[in-house]
Parts: sequence; C-alpha cells; structure tokens
Amino acid sequence: MTLQRSTRFLALGFLGSGLVHLVKPEVYEPIMPSWVPAHREVVLGSGVAEIALAVGLLTPATRRLAGWGSVALLVGVFPANLKMATDSLATDKTALKVGAFARLPGQWPMIRAALAATRREG
Repeated sequence: MTLQRSTRFLALGFLGSGLVHLVKPEVYEPIMPSWVPAHREVVLGSGVAEIALAVGLLTPATRRLAGWGSVALLVGVFPANLKMATDSLATDKTALKVGAFARLPGQWPMIRAALAATRREG
C-alpha cells in the first residue's frame, strides 16, 4: 500500500517541528504550561519524539505504532497550544492571535491523519 499524502504531510511536519525543538528550544519554552516541570528538557524530549515519530510514520513496519504515538503526542501538546492562544489575547498583534487560535482546530486534521496511519499496513 502506498504512503498516504496525509501521513507524509504529518511526518514532514513532525520532522520540521522536531528539528526546531532541538535547534531553538527557546521558541517553545514560553508556551509551556506552568504545571509542566523541566521545560527545556520536555521541549527537547518532544523534539526527539517528533523526529522518531516522523521516521516511524515513513517506515511501513512501524507506521501503525508511530500513528498511535503521534495521536498521543498531539493530544499531549494541546495544552501548550491552548496556553499560546490564551497568552496571545494580551497582545495587540492580530496576526499572532489569529495564528495561535488557528492552531487549536488545526490539530484535529493532524490527529485524524495520525489515526489513519494506525489503520495502514503499508
């Protein structure tokens, strides 16, 4: 079975985001909820996880497991995206607000793509 476009898109997104997590973790630290301990370590760990999931999604033998891992990661980072959206309300920058709030419903297609990967053998 061929690799679906949604799976490829999700994998490329995870790869890019994971690399940014590792190269510029300070970009993600401000959106970490205060109840999450060790912000830098969690950001770096999530970057490694995103890269591993990207590779897993692109590899037929690990695609299903990586799909479930992707669902878990996307659900796990939702509080950070929610914090980013609520924090954006304190700014006058409309583009920042729009982008932050657009991320929230934007996660649902990503979760659907991850779930679709769990059902693919090839």
